[in-house]
Amino acid sequence: MTERPTHGGARAGAPPARRGAAGRAGPPHGPAYEKERRWRAPEARRGNALHAGAWWLWALGLATAASRTTNPLLLGLIVGVAGYVVAARRTQAPWARSYGAFLRLGLFVIGLRLVFSVLLGSPIPGSHTLFTLPGIALPDWAQGIRFGGRVTAEQLVFAFYDGAKLATLLICVGAANALANPARLLKSLPAALYEAGVAVVVAMTFAPNMVADVARLRTARRLRGRPAGGVKAVLQIGLPVLEGALERSVAVAASMDARGYGRTARVAPAVRYTTNALTLGGLLGMCAGTYGLLAAEGAAFGLPVLGIGLVLALAGLRLGGRRSVRTRYRPDRWGVRAWLVAGSGAAVAALLIHAGSLDPEGLRPGVVPLVAPALPLWPAAAVLIGLLPAFVAPVPPEESSR
Repeated sequence: MTERPTHGGARAGAPPARRGAAGRAGPPHGPAYEKERRWRAPEARRGNALHAGAWWLWALGLATAASRTTNPLLLGLIVGVAGYVVAARRTQAPWARSYGAFLRLGLFVIGLRLVFSVLLGSPIPGSHTLFTLPGIALPDWAQGIRFGGRVTAEQLVFAFYDGAKLATLLICVGAANALANPARLLKSLPAALYEAGVAVVVAMTFAPNMVADVARLRTARRLRGRPAGGVKAVLQIGLPVLEGALERSVAVAASMDARGYGRTARVAPAVRYTTNALTLGGLLGMCAGTYGLLAAEGAAFGLPVLGIGLVLALAGLRLGGRRSVRTRYRPDRWGVRAWLVAGSGAAVAALLIHAGSLDPEGLRPGVVPLVAPALPLWPAAAVLIGLLPAFVAPVPPEESSR
C-alpha cells in the first residue's frame, strides 16, 4: 500500500521542508535581528501603552520653549518636531484627528493678528511704508488707539512674529490632544479630582451623542419627505433631541449611583483644612510660576516658584485622595519610556530658557532695522531633542504592521 503525496509533494507525516532564506515564511531571526529588535520601540498594547500624562508634559515643554522665542525659524522647527511625532505615533482614533484643526487654527490666529495690525496700527516705528489706509477720527476717550493710517513692513513683520508664537503654542496643545487618550488621561487623575474627572467625561460624551441624534433625526425626516432645514424643522427636531439627552442623563445618574459614586470616607477636620490650604497655595504658586516662565523678565523666579507650587499642589491632592474609597482597575503605569518622553519636553524647555539669557537677540530677532532672522544653532539642536518620543514611544498597531 503506497502513501499518497500531499499537495506539496511530501509524504504524509513527514516534517515540512525548511525554506530558503529568500522564501522564508516565518519572521526573521538571528543575533543581528534580535539586537535590532531590542532597540526598536515595541508595538503598543494595553499593558505597555504610554501614559497620557507623558504626552501632555512633552507638549507643554515644547509650548514653554515656544513662549521664550519669536524667531520664526525656531518656531517653525518646533511645529515640525511636534508634527513629526504626531505623524509617527498617532492612532486612528477620532480624538487623534484634531492636529489638523489646530494647524488651521494657528494659521487663522496669524492672519487675525496681521489684520489687527493693519487696521489698528502698531507702536513699532518703521520706515518702509507699504500703503496708507484712510484714517477714522475716534472720540477723546479712545486716545492712544487709531483706526487706519500708515502701514509699514516693520509692523507687519512684528505682528507675524507675535502671531506665530501664539499659533505655535496652540499647535503644541493640539499635538497633546492628538497623542493622549482623553479617557485614559481622566482615568489617571488623582483620587481628589475623581468627581471633576467624571463630570468632564459626562460632558465630553454629551455633545457627540447630541450631534448623532440630530443627524439621525434629520436623516429620518429626509426619508419621510419632510424638510430637514429651516426654523420649523429645527424646532421639530429639538424636542426629540432634548428628550433623548434627558433620558441619557437619567440613565447615567442611575448607573453612577449603582456604582457607589459620591461615597467618601471620613477624614479629620485638620486634614481637610490642611488639604485645602496646600491645594490653594500650590495652584497659586503654579499660576505665578507659569506667568514668570511666559513673561520675558520672569525666568529667574518662574521656575522655582512653579516647582514649589507643584510640590504643594501634589501634597494637597495626596491628602485629598484619602476621602476617596474607590479602587482603580488596571491603572496606567509610568515607565521608563514615559520618563523619556516627558523628560525630552522638559529638556527642550530648560535649554530654550537658558538660551534666552545667553543669546536674547537670536531668540527674539528685532524688526528695526528690518533684517532676516538667523537660525541659532545650539537652540535649534536643543529643539530636536523633542523628536525622542518618535523613537521610544510604543508604535501604534496600524503603524507597526506596515
